[in-house]
Amino acid sequence: MSVILSRAAWEDANMTITFSDDPPVFDGANLAVRFTAAVDGQPVACVITAEALEDHFGADSPLEDSLLKAFQRGRARIRSVCAEALDQNGGESVVLHSGLFRVEGMEPDRGLKA
Repeated sequence: MSVILSRAAWEDANMTITFSDDPPVFDGANLAVRFTAAVDGQPVACVITAEALEDHFGADSPLEDSLLKAFQRGRARIRSVCAEALDQNGGESVVLHSGLFRVEGMEPDRGLKA
């Protein structure tokens, strides 16, 4: 099953972004969690750092179980911010760092149906 943005997550978007319900993947070498978005039907690799998951979604350590649970708790907001980042970079792969969740215009759940 895929989650499709019911409308663009931003006003002048020219792409359709979807997120599958596939589980995210822990990347221990980079202390991150990987997941996939589809931009106009094409898969795009996305990553959220352990630091972002600790700072904003309650991960209490950079261990796999803690990061994956935090990702699940913050999934809607992570997807929303990811969609904004994909729009801003033309649909290329993104790495979501902690500071990105503090940027104006990256509001949580903007237009996202989960």
